[in-house]
Amino acid sequence: MLTISILVKYATGRTWVTDNNEKPGHLARRFQQIAVAVFHAAVEEAGYDLTPVQYAALTSVATQPGIDQATLAGLIAYDRTTITGVVDRLVQKGLVERQAGRDRRAHALQITDEGRRTLEGIEPAVEAAQRILLGGLNSSEAATFMRLLRKAIAAGNELSRAPYRAAPVDTVSKK
Repeated sequence: MLTISILVKYATGRTWVTDNNEKPGHLARRFQQIAVAVFHAAVEEAGYDLTPVQYAALTSVATQPGIDQATLAGLIAYDRTTITGVVDRLVQKGLVERQAGRDRRAHALQITDEGRRTLEGIEPAVEAAQRILLGGLNSSEAATFMRLLRKAIAAGNELSRAPYRAAPVDTVSKK
């Protein structure tokens, strides 16, 4: 496998050559690229047209009916200014609808019947994609990988431009 190295010249005049495959940021980016490609392939093969972010948003609306867009953005760790486009696409596809919320500025999001059918139909493809992503690991390694990934993400959450935020209990209306 070709390894890509970066040559960095410091003010001291020393030259450092480092292998990107030893950098967690590079590996995380590569894993994300693979995860998105595998997700798209599995979902398209199953006959659906959803991105990973749209899927995350749809599952969050399904499990927390009445959620507003700002809370949704925090739940899926997505930028609040761009979540509107994600929700717009879900609305255009007939999977989610906006309803007047308690706050005039915030619409309550509800999953539609079509959205529920889509989640039911897409779930086997999503589960298959997750198995593919962990396919090079045995079950013990996969469990360790997931535990360490969650730990690293939790430690760096506040460094993100779109940190994860749990939904406040009083902002979601149960149906």
